[in-house]
Amino acid sequence: MQFVLMKGWLCHFLEADLKTPLPRKVTVRDKLFEMAERSGVHLNPAGRYSIQKAIEEGRGGIWLELTEEQYAKLKRP
Repeated sequence: MQFVLMKGWLCHFLEADLKTPLPRKVTVRDKLFEMAERSGVHLNPAGRYSIQKAIEEGRGGIWLELTEEQYAKLKRP
């Protein structure tokens, strides 16, 4: 997932090749840590620091571990 700050966090999702975009985009206010944790990512202190730095810079990315159901939802426009 890539994210950029634009009236909230605009989140774009990519296939595993990191090139092919998935059709669904999501805008959230401040739930980037929650999204990461709900997708199966177990954030250690280094991971939290990395996301926090990206938030301070206004953009970044997270590798998500999605269930089949979560992935299917992102494939729908």
